[in-house]
Amino acid sequence: QVQLVESGGGLVQAGGSLRLSCAASGIAKIFSIWGMGWYRQAPGEARELVAMITGYDDPNYADSAKGRFTVSRDIDKLEVYLQMSDVNPDDSGVYFCKGEGVRYEIPGGSNTYREVWGRGTQVTVSG
Repeated sequence: QVQLVESGGGLVQAGGSLRLSCAASGIAKIFSIWGMGWYRQAPGEARELVAMITGYDDPNYADSAKGRFTVSRDIDKLEVYLQMSDVNPDDSGVYFCKGEGVRYEIPGGSNTYREVWGRGTQVTVSG
């Protein structure tokens, strides 16, 4: 019913910048998404939080992202972004978009997904 689609990944040199985007869409009309953000998974490692922004517009960052990455969202467009700056090879991995509290239309009312994940976009930092 609902999907999240990431874009903007790719190869970037250490010290450079990259901007990821994630857009929500689906067969059903999406009324709202409480929280949106980003997780990263490196090969052989668990998926870990990079940055999330909630309905209170209060961003939460992993320590490794503080001061370098900025998460933002467009509530009306149901999109979330991650501006990455001064990247280093440890930032490499697959970046997944996550939506929390995704409320969508069903016949006669609405339903809510506790969480929805995108399929991920690869970020590789060289150097």
